[in-house]
Amino acid sequence: MADADVLSVSNGLLNGTTGLGDGSDSKSHKSHKSHKEKKHKEHKHKKDKKHKKDKHKEKHKPKEERVAYKSESHDSAEGSVKLEPSSLSKANVKDEMMSDDERLLASRKRMAPLSDDEGDDDYDPSGKPSSAKKVKTEPKKPAKGKGPKPLSSAAKSKQAKAEPTSPTKKKTKRELAKEQEQNEVWKWWEETKKDDGKKWRTLEHRGPVFAPDYVPLPPHIKLKYDGKYVDLEPETEEVAGFYAKMLNHDYTAKPVFNKNFFNDWRQVMTSAERALIKDLTKCDFRQMHTYFTEQSEIRKARSKEEKQKEKEANETLVEEYGYCLIDGHKEKIGNFRIEPPSLFRGRGDHPKMGMLKKRVLPKHVIINCSKDAKVPEAPGGQRWKEVRHDNTVTWLATWTENVQSQNKYVMLNPASRLKGEKDWQKYEKARKLHTIIDKVRENYTNDWKSKEMRLRQRAVALYFIDKLALRAGNEKDSDESADTVGCCSLRYEHVKLFDEKDGNECVVEFDFLGKDSIRYQNSVAVEKRAFKNLKLFMENKSEGDDLFDRLNTSILNKHLQDIMEGLTAKVFRTYNASRTLEEQLNLLTKDEDPVAGKMLSYNRANRAVAILCNHQRAVPKNFSQQMERISEKIANKKKDVKEASRQLKDAKQQAKNSKASSVLSNLEKKKKAVDRLKDQLHKLEVAATDKDENKDIALGTSKLNYLDPRISVAWCKKYDIPIEKVYNKTQRQKFMWAVDMAGPDFQFID
Repeated sequence: MADADVLSVSNGLLNGTTGLGDGSDSKSHKSHKSHKEKKHKEHKHKKDKKHKKDKHKEKHKPKEERVAYKSESHDSAEGSVKLEPSSLSKANVKDEMMSDDERLLASRKRMAPLSDDEGDDDYDPSGKPSSAKKVKTEPKKPAKGKGPKPLSSAAKSKQAKAEPTSPTKKKTKRELAKEQEQNEVWKWWEETKKDDGKKWRTLEHRGPVFAPDYVPLPPHIKLKYDGKYVDLEPETEEVAGFYAKMLNHDYTAKPVFNKNFFNDWRQVMTSAERALIKDLTKCDFRQMHTYFTEQSEIRKARSKEEKQKEKEANETLVEEYGYCLIDGHKEKIGNFRIEPPSLFRGRGDHPKMGMLKKRVLPKHVIINCSKDAKVPEAPGGQRWKEVRHDNTVTWLATWTENVQSQNKYVMLNPASRLKGEKDWQKYEKARKLHTIIDKVRENYTNDWKSKEMRLRQRAVALYFIDKLALRAGNEKDSDESADTVGCCSLRYEHVKLFDEKDGNECVVEFDFLGKDSIRYQNSVAVEKRAFKNLKLFMENKSEGDDLFDRLNTSILNKHLQDIMEGLTAKVFRTYNASRTLEEQLNLLTKDEDPVAGKMLSYNRANRAVAILCNHQRAVPKNFSQQMERISEKIANKKKDVKEASRQLKDAKQQAKNSKASSVLSNLEKKKKAVDRLKDQLHKLEVAATDKDENKDIALGTSKLNYLDPRISVAWCKKYDIPIEKVYNKTQRQKFMWAVDMAGPDFQFID
């Protein structure tokens, strides 16, 4: 029977008739038959075309998928369920080995939605992930009473973890690191502290990291002396290199620096080198200086990969040596690297500037750890100077530097418990002083009239420490030390008295070198009784004589201890600095000011403290260029504001003539643009004012050492100022106890 006849019979059976020999019109039957044949040919043509296309696709498929596809095609001819090739996995290959019933059951299983305990769409019985594409299918609703079993609580928990309830933004590395950091925080301030004098119970660390050995210069890089190249021994060459690196620095133009350098340099020379090199002015370091400059530029121009490699090596070093275990907690070490040899600079006009700071070796270092801890190994098979187990101190290692004979220490990071506890106690002691400050002031005021000269001098000195935040001043052990003084060591030439100056009576003018050779210059009006005592102290004295000749720091400190346990001149500085900050913040901060305006108020309050404590700095060399750049930015921003305002004016005019949504939308955009630009202009102007006011003031010193951080934290929380605006990441870690402890209502002075 022809294909058309088969199709016709099939249709007739469905309609209840055969369509053959039923007495109908022959012409009509032929026409119907012709139509059926035409339709059948079109269907066959499409089928052949699709077959060729499928064959072409099959040719480019992986072997396993081709086998699976043939298997499914074969099944479809048998009347089985036919799947799209893209939905097949390796499991389909096994279908050829199954019976028809097993194959049908398996195909239904594959199409059914997975239960929560069965895994995801790529599940494969072999345990390997499927390479096939996922097919999204709508699961059929189960018949009543035949649905899947309800999930157990464990399964629900598993599902909740595997599938988030709502789409959330992927966290950045910085956010993840911050979360991890917060989770690892040791909230030691919430623990009960024992007052037994012990700083730790267990302490273990790897010791300090020493400076790398000196690498000699290339053979063609040499020092010139009196116009001739000179070959130097490595130790001599290394010290010469320290000077060559500083060739264009201000220090090398100072006679004291050059004298000290040349003396120490000659000490490391060989006898032959000393016999040759006798005059520093004949030394030509320019070739060495050029080489060091070129190496610096090469280092800056390194590839990203090279910098990353160095960063990873540094991180490995920090992980190994930058942490210690203290009382079972991992704490970061502040300065585990020992400073390499160099030339001493000092601050101000220090008399020892230019002297050689020698290389520190293990034989110079004392190690401190607990008795049951593993003692760190000294590098290169060397030995430590000593190993101690002293839990009444906080240092991990110590040595004595050669220039000023001062002890240097490896200490814990400022964010550690030991450092944090020390800071917290310091500020609590300053708050305690507030409870007795009125009595203290009454006592030293009464002592101004004492019959004993020593009591009068002690009272006036304490008045200066309280009102001017002067340091007590330490006695000098050597004539070579810098001529720095404090309150107790003031001399006749450091003070001038004026009965009247600039409209004020009883004016004292101070001019001396304070700590780190920072000059202290200040004219201040003082109490009349204190002024009269100063006149008395200066009688029959001349330059070089002590102002307080019956007072020293030991006598003053003993007196302060009698007033309050732990009271020192520094406690007065801390108290007056913190109190000044809190008072100035309350006075200057306005609720209506934007964040930039409030930050300007904060810096001005901090500036008042820095001036009180004489925290000065040299004006940066490029300050004028910085101000020029800011002024240029301000001028450009003003132009932008002017142009945006003009566009806003035009947009308003258009809005008057048309109420179309696009016109109104444009008007809103222009308004926002003007507001945004004005805000940016305001920030630039505030930044310019701030930079100019603080060009010669060091705000950081007082903020980190004399100001109770809880004042700043409370201020930030009260006025919704991000703490990041006041403290950077390192500082926030240092004052983590204050950030956690202080609320918006905290007050330094209750």
